[in-house]
Amino acid sequence: MATTHVFIVDTTTFKYHLEYMFAGTGAKEHKIDFNNKKSSSLNPQTENNLVGMIADSQRVRTGDYAIFYLQQNFREGIREGKFYGVFKVKEAPSFLDNNDNKQFLKSSLGKSLTFRTIIEPHQVYPEGVTEWEALDEIKYIHSPNQMLWSLIYRKLKGNRGNTMITIYESERLINLIRNKNNRKSIKGQSYTFNKITQKIEVSTKFFSYNGRKEIINILPRLIEKYCTKKQFEVHLQAYILQNLEKLPMFLNQTIEWIGNEVSCGVGMQRIDIMLSINDQNRKVVPIELKSVEAYPEIVTQLQRYVDWIEQYYLPNRPSDIEPMIISREIKDKTTQNYKELIKAFKTFNSKNSILPLRYIEFSIDCNKQKILFKEIKY
Repeated sequence: MATTHVFIVDTTTFKYHLEYMFAGTGAKEHKIDFNNKKSSSLNPQTENNLVGMIADSQRVRTGDYAIFYLQQNFREGIREGKFYGVFKVKEAPSFLDNNDNKQFLKSSLGKSLTFRTIIEPHQVYPEGVTEWEALDEIKYIHSPNQMLWSLIYRKLKGNRGNTMITIYESERLINLIRNKNNRKSIKGQSYTFNKITQKIEVSTKFFSYNGRKEIINILPRLIEKYCTKKQFEVHLQAYILQNLEKLPMFLNQTIEWIGNEVSCGVGMQRIDIMLSINDQNRKVVPIELKSVEAYPEIVTQLQRYVDWIEQYYLPNRPSDIEPMIISREIKDKTTQNYKELIKAFKTFNSKNSILPLRYIEFSIDCNKQKILFKEIKY
């Protein structure tokens, strides 16, 4: 299994995505000045927004699926948004092509697409499925939990341009695309988008992607922010997403799906990272990240995540639930606050019929420029 990522495009960017076989998201007018560096001249909010986009890009793995969502544009005859697919990620991790005059295809695209992923055809269907057919039509829906909530939440909240959807949502959306095209795909070495027919077509021309592919490294900036006592939670998320398979708490586990900022309600609740791990028994892992020390009230957030997963996720994909907290190391474990934290963990475990909560602490060495993760048994 794999994660499916939905990339937002317009008629111009869609054409070039298809011709050059890449997917990308943009950083508007900003240039990334902190990649593989300690410092940044950007204001904190701008930097955090950009790091959030980096986090989205770093969840992408080779073999994942890519679907494009063409935005509504009445001026160009796109009367409603449509989903097109299906493509596959050819190269991962996603890379950086910075926002400057050397950015590949920038003038043709009419905008900066800073974070990019190389893709390849998988099962390419010419016709797109409308937003109405995918999100609003319910004649084949037997229960509310079968709706494509990841995309509905994205629409409500205006999320970023690369949104992951769950495995069962992906299966449903891809099936809608196949049925729309009578299960007849088109095969070619290169593709393009016809604005008039609003269909993907096989192209008679071949285009080669030869832009820059700068490796993204957020760790120096993360450590610098930690060591200067500045907020870095979004940097921590990006780092973990990029390095999941190398981290001790996930070694030798089969991660089949990766999500970040997973909306779990029409409010602002989002699960920082959520995984599906499929070894002997499938389990879903909602992860709460904290750049500060964990505190007892943190289990209230986890309880909401568990309640949502039980109501909306498990009916579609039965799994065990194994919640996890990743937070800053508590050096003194003799304090009353730590004792209350552990008590809250144990109460949470006894209240829920799920796998025990895993508690991971991270520590950062400012001199050695290292971050370490350690599971705490309680």
